[in-house]
Amino acid sequence: MSTTILLADDLSFMRMVQKEILEEKGFEIVAEASDGLEAIEKYEQTRPDIIILDITMPNMNGLDAMHKIFDIDPKARIIMCSALGQQQLIVEAIKAGVKDFIVKPFKPERILSAIEKALK
Repeated sequence: MSTTILLADDLSFMRMVQKEILEEKGFEIVAEASDGLEAIEKYEQTRPDIIILDITMPNMNGLDAMHKIFDIDPKARIIMCSALGQQQLIVEAIKAGVKDFIVKPFKPERILSAIEKALK
């Protein structure tokens, strides 16, 4: 059975790039979300093995969504994704319990190593 993943990013292009990289390696993308509220809703519906969550999104940012997802499931495996210059937010996410973080723009190997780390 393949590992299931929820992609949450407000940029459809970023989700498409991530989806291509992950599906090529045999991961199953069970849902996509374009903001934090949608990410929470899709998490509850699909209960994926891993969530890749962008920090900067409309309606609800990734950090707020992360806290809500951890409220629903303290064992959720979340990987945060952010652009450069958001170190303080990344530190907050790590303290809250995310498994790893990816800085955009990222190389395919980086997203794959983050997933490997999250699954351990």
